[in-house]
Amino acid sequence: MMAITKASLTGMFRSPQAVFFSLFFPIVLIVIFGALSQRGGISVDVAFDKNIDTSNLLYKNLRQYGGLHVENGTEDELEDKLKKGRITALIDIKNIPDSNPDHPYTIHLKTTSASQKDLPILKSILQSALNNNSRQLITTEEVPGRTYTYIDFLLPGLIGFSLIGAAIFGVAFVFYSFRETLVLKRMYSTPIKRAYIVIGESIARIIFQMLTAVVLILFGTFFYHFTLANGWVTFVELLVLSFLGLVVFMGFGYIISGIAKNQNVIPVYANLFMFPQYFLSGTFFPNSALPEGLQKVVKYLPLTALNDSLRQISFEGGHIWNVWPEILILLVWGIIVYFIAVKVFKWE
Repeated sequence: MMAITKASLTGMFRSPQAVFFSLFFPIVLIVIFGALSQRGGISVDVAFDKNIDTSNLLYKNLRQYGGLHVENGTEDELEDKLKKGRITALIDIKNIPDSNPDHPYTIHLKTTSASQKDLPILKSILQSALNNNSRQLITTEEVPGRTYTYIDFLLPGLIGFSLIGAAIFGVAFVFYSFRETLVLKRMYSTPIKRAYIVIGESIARIIFQMLTAVVLILFGTFFYHFTLANGWVTFVELLVLSFLGLVVFMGFGYIISGIAKNQNVIPVYANLFMFPQYFLSGTFFPNSALPEGLQKVVKYLPLTALNDSLRQISFEGGHIWNVWPEILILLVWGIIVYFIAVKVFKWE
């Protein structure tokens, strides 16, 4: 098993394609998107203060305005989301009686340093919702919070992007090629246990891709100031989650290698599984921009669970035990895919 692991790992490091697409291609994306660190996000998440006057006509108009995604929750939950940058601001609107007729309303935005990048966008949206009417006075209050940049959102998504692509394509192509060229059949005839053949190849791929995750995290941290909320503890926890996600994704690769009739259909099967997740799982933009009904579905996708858990731990300062719902989703997917993989895996 260790001999297979060593040989496979050596082969991957000698493959320019494997090194480029697993390591340098994600780094190129970091460099490109890193330039967008100071730009705002695609959508603006907000919440209304619990003491707001809900009978206010302006409140009703903003509540229905399409440019705002309104989060709900208790007062403590909303405060926590605000400090972690999950929402841009808490909005309070008051109708001031006997006030200056030019300012019948006061719109108060409670925000943090974690959401400053989206504050200008929110103000622009509010002005648009008000038809640029200056009769409303907008004030802001900033409470303590971490500085949130686009790299804090992007890098976890790129880790998931790298892991799912390399795991599925790598496993599917390698094991199909081994079966087609009778390598698996020859190994099967040797005294080595069958499980060791699969495990040895899997260990090599895990080592290679975990090195990729390490490089991406360190590159983003030292060159673009990616946030590791709890330092090295966060770094280790990110690797634990990456390992879990990688093992689950490799299961899909085993399934594809077993059901593929020829090499030409492997990219088709792989992309049918991966591409929807690239765009629905919050890889390059927040999935909060999706319709609310669709959000309830995509949160159960394995890549969504991995991306969300990585972000909660890296920037928000959570720990492994705080992301148990996402870990549970990954474990359920792992049980399902490996049950299917055992049924469809072929040696020749």
